[in-house]
Amino acid sequence: MPTLVQRPFPLAILTDFSYRDHYVGAMKGVIASIAPGASVIDITHGVVAQCTVAGAIALRESWRYFPRRTVFLAVVDPGVGTARSPIAIETRAGARFVGPDNGLLWLAANDAGITRIVKLTSARHRLTNVSATFHGRDIFAPAAAYLWRGTPISALGPTLDPDSIVTLDLPCSVESPRRVRGEVIYVDGFGNLVSNIDRPTAERFGTRFRHKSLSVRIKSGATMRILDAYGDAPKGVPLAIFGSFGLLEVAIRDGNAATHFAAGPGTSVSLIADVGRI
Repeated sequence: MPTLVQRPFPLAILTDFSYRDHYVGAMKGVIASIAPGASVIDITHGVVAQCTVAGAIALRESWRYFPRRTVFLAVVDPGVGTARSPIAIETRAGARFVGPDNGLLWLAANDAGITRIVKLTSARHRLTNVSATFHGRDIFAPAAAYLWRGTPISALGPTLDPDSIVTLDLPCSVESPRRVRGEVIYVDGFGNLVSNIDRPTAERFGTRFRHKSLSVRIKSGATMRILDAYGDAPKGVPLAIFGSFGLLEVAIRDGNAATHFAAGPGTSVSLIADVGRI
């Protein structure tokens, strides 16, 4: 039986499993069996099913708010059972990441500064019977639990060349003389449409139009103002705002922008100067 240990960092889990089925509970059971002292934190289990990009963005937006040395177990794995590799990553920031090599870990791990990647091949650090459809339980949860306990990452399998893993590049906004063209990259549970236009880009663009207001357009519809808070708009009215991501998002006061605009990832969003002369 593993010795009960307390460590000053948790084991954090992110998946697309939801809570309908037993999958999250089974993974936590494996963790509790191997690392009974681990404090387990759920980041979310509501990632859109099989949407690796959404999971990668959620992980990127979460990891830096956890203590150094936190182990992040992330499973959004439409390729489970195929040739895609199971991996673990160490970083300069101290965060450790465990999950499939499908781009899910890339945004967060790259931000944290990748120092070592291993392929999870050690039979000692996985369950005896590995299902072809549930690597979260049989491979990833055991690896994360052993890392949390203090097992060196090198014991989990051979080192991989960082250039060999799957990367994930989000689309970049494009600036033209009177417009910054972007697109929705994430939709949160409130239906807010998060774009790839960041605040520094918007501020730089705005310095060219000091005496003209900036507005935002989604698709080819009407423009909306950029406000400081959701509550600054009347109920039911569309607005644009820089949210907690530091990215420009489109929302509806007390409503769902994704439904209202029939929009989602890939929908165009533009930051516009001097609307009347476009």
